[in-house]
Amino acid sequence: MKVFLTGGTGFVGSEVLRQLLAAGHDVRALVREGSEDKLAFTERVEIHCGDVTDAASLVGAMEDCDAVIHLVGIIREFPRRGITFKEMHVTSTANVLEAAVKQGVQRYLHMSANGTRKCGRAAYHRSKWQAEELVRDTDLDWTIFRPSIIFGPGSEFVKMLAELIQRLPVVPVIGDGQYRMQPVALEQVAAAFVKALEKPESIGATYHLGGGASYSYDEILDITARSIGREKVTKLHQPLFVIKPMIKMMQGSEYFPITSDQLTMLIEGNVCASAEWAQIFDLKPVSYAEGIDACLQG
Repeated sequence: MKVFLTGGTGFVGSEVLRQLLAAGHDVRALVREGSEDKLAFTERVEIHCGDVTDAASLVGAMEDCDAVIHLVGIIREFPRRGITFKEMHVTSTANVLEAAVKQGVQRYLHMSANGTRKCGRAAYHRSKWQAEELVRDTDLDWTIFRPSIIFGPGSEFVKMLAELIQRLPVVPVIGDGQYRMQPVALEQVAAAFVKALEKPESIGATYHLGGGASYSYDEILDITARSIGREKVTKLHQPLFVIKPMIKMMQGSEYFPITSDQLTMLIEGNVCASAEWAQIFDLKPVSYAEGIDACLQG
């Protein structure tokens, strides 16, 4: 197949691109002008310069393609720079869908997120839901993937945890640290996208992608510490009634590490029932404990 790929220079996109090529597919990657050298692979990759938020730049972009994989998304808004959930999730999806319909591409694979729902507490989840609704309203042969937190080589999540543990004698933890997470391996997320191209039974389905086990945030810290040679993590749990107003006050700074929206999602937890995904794509989900060593070595 020839696959049109958005987000191919990103964390997930680079692995999807690698696996697409390994499976024998040709790829046309949408890349913002000046970012062409960020593509991890170029053999059998055709570059189309454009921007998912600019519908005009997608004219003709998907001609002769057999499928579209739309991965573009953000986890945090920067409104002063025009980077918002509405633009990056909703508008971008509308533009890509419109281009696919007009250019005759029937197969469409969409990256969403675990926790996405109409009345989600976080703006991130609500914007992801709005994007999903656009997908469901088309006549395309669509598949939606909702992964939990994705970990793998190059993961900012893992890097952040490892650096905190290495640099600080006492690691600050928001709240009681008992909110649960089910990190999913990058390689398996990418595999699902690539395998879906050959699985017509996945058309019209929404899959939740989670790892082989769930852990509290405190447990995630302990597992990460052992992987980098630290037997014990001394944790300082910070009450939410102290943290919430501080984050609300400081989140306007792009250098502050967390927003109120991200705090909401963190405390809410990130676990899912992923048996259907594992079964249809013939995968045995890797747990964070099983995969963290290779992740840090990478």
